Amino acid sequence: MAEGSQENSPSAYAAAGVDVAAGERAVDLMKQHVARTRRPEQVSDPSGFAGLFQPDLSRYRTPVLATSTDGVGTKVLLAQAMGRHDTVGIDLVGMVVDDLVVSGAEPLFLTDYIACGSVVPERVAEIVSGIAEGCRQAGCALLGGETAEHPGAMEPEEYDLSAAGTGIVDRDRVLGPHRVRAGDAVIAMSSSGPHSNGYSLVRRILDDLGMDLDTYAPELGGPVGEAMLTPTRIYAPDCLALVDEVEVHAFSHVTGGGLASNLARCLPEDLHARLDRGTWTPGPVFSFLAQRGGISPEDMEATFNMGVGMVALVAAHDADRAVRTLNERGVPAWLAGSVASGAGEVRLEGTHA
Repeated sequence: MAEGSQENSPSAYAAAGVDVAAGERAVDLMKQHVARTRRPEQVSDPSGFAGLFQPDLSRYRTPVLATSTDGVGTKVLLAQAMGRHDTVGIDLVGMVVDDLVVSGAEPLFLTDYIACGSVVPERVAEIVSGIAEGCRQAGCALLGGETAEHPGAMEPEEYDLSAAGTGIVDRDRVLGPHRVRAGDAVIAMSSSGPHSNGYSLVRRILDDLGMDLDTYAPELGGPVGEAMLTPTRIYAPDCLALVDEVEVHAFSHVTGGGLASNLARCLPEDLHARLDRGTWTPGPVFSFLAQRGGISPEDMEATFNMGVGMVALVAAHDADRAVRTLNERGVPAWLAGSVASGAGEVRLEGTHA
C-alpha cells in the first residue's frame, strides 16, 4: 500500500489521535437534543452538509438579516474542572441571541462549533444538551454544527465552544442609538450572575484563595463552583415581547466591560444616561468575589454586569408598563434611571441598596 493511502486509512487516523467512530456516536447521542429545537421553517438537506431554513418573509416589509457570533470564554475551564458540561451551552446561546435581539431581531437559528482534544460521545452530547436547552429558551433552531477533534493542540479533557446565530428584523424596526431620545427611561433586567464574562478574574480569585470548587460558601448557599456555573439568563424572547408591548428605542446587552461601557454603546453622542445604584442589589456572587478577592468597586463594575444583564431604553410614558410586562414574564426588572441631554456617557450614581 502506498504511504499516502496508509496515512489516510482509518487505523492510521486513529493512531494519530482522532476517533472517527466516537465522533459518529456523539452525533447519534446529540440528535435527540437537537430535535427539541426544531422550528417549522427548517428544510431537510438531503446532503446532510448544511442546515436549510426558509423563513416566512410575508410578515416583513423590508426584512434584514442580523448575525452574531460568540463563545463562552474561560467559563468552560470551570465546567471542565467540575465535570459539569450541561450548562455552558446555555451560556453560549445567550451570548449570541441576546446580541441579536439588541437590534430588534428575532433569533431564527444557530450553528455551533465544539473543538476538543478527544471526542467523548457522552460529554459532547451533554454539551449539546445545554446548547439545545438554550435554543429552546430563545425560541431558535439549532440548525447544525461541527465537532472537531484536535489531538496535540488540546488535552483530551479540554474543549472550547463557539456559535453563530442569524436573526431577522424589518429594516424600519431596527433599534439603536438613532431612536433614543432625552427623557427615555432606563429599564434594567436582572442577571443570573456573571453570565459569561469576567471568568479569567473569577478563576484567579479562586486560585489565589486556594479554594476548591466543591467548597461550600455560606454566602452563596452552596458550592462555589455551582454558583459560578449558573447559566446566563436568556432575554431574547422577553425583549421581543417588550417591543410588541411598549415603545422600545434601544437595548443594551451587558457583557464584557460592564454596565456603563455597554450602555454607552446605545447612546447617541449628544445624550447621556444616569443610573441610580440604589435601585438594585447585586446578587451575592458579586459581593463574594469583591470581598474574597479584594476587588475594588471600580474594577468590579468594569469587569462584571453587577446584577444587570440587559437594559431597555423605552419612552418615558411606557416605563411602568415595561417593568410590569417583564416582571409578568418572570424577568425581574425595574426603573434604574433616565436619559438626558449631554455627552454620550453613562453615570452610575449612589450606592447599591
